[in-house]
Amino acid sequence: VARRLSLRKHPECHSMAGGKAIEHLAQTGNQELFTFRLPMQHYRNCDFSFSGLQNLVYNAIVQKEKEEGIQEGEILSCVKDVAAAVQHAVAVHIIQRTYRAMLFCIKNSILPSKNATLVVSGGVASNQYIRKALQNLADANDFALLCPPPRLCTDNGVMIAWNGIERLRAGLGVLHSTAGIRYEPR
Repeated sequence: VARRLSLRKHPECHSMAGGKAIEHLAQTGNQELFTFRLPMQHYRNCDFSFSGLQNLVYNAIVQKEKEEGIQEGEILSCVKDVAAAVQHAVAVHIIQRTYRAMLFCIKNSILPSKNATLVVSGGVASNQYIRKALQNLADANDFALLCPPPRLCTDNGVMIAWNGIERLRAGLGVLHSTAGIRYEPR
């Protein structure tokens, strides 16, 4: 979304990563000016998906560009409101799906009945709006919330790649031939 909104060109965000730029602009935006339907509402599971939300946001951006008579790559006048609405929709989706997972784990005795902990990491855990929503969810369900400091909440892809480097250096789980390995799309 940050890339589609061209936030690198925004004077307040030119040096920020996309997620940080969205969070920054959302602080002064009005999340109620855009309403994005939440993803996967008809699925009663714990899966996350943001592709449907992304499509809705992209369509709203295209519509606003037409209304404002600007080209793709120019900054919308309502960019802060779009950022706030997107951040809110992402937070609500994460909260709803996480809550389902918490209930599933409690119902199936996967977690202890007391002193359960919700651990959140990765890039999304650095977003203070989402972190606060997760704290509220944890508090409402008598869970502790454990998040690394925001400076350590980097993109999961980077963490996975780093883990691969460490495993390669240590010679752990490294395949030198993919012969005989069956791949599946999921």
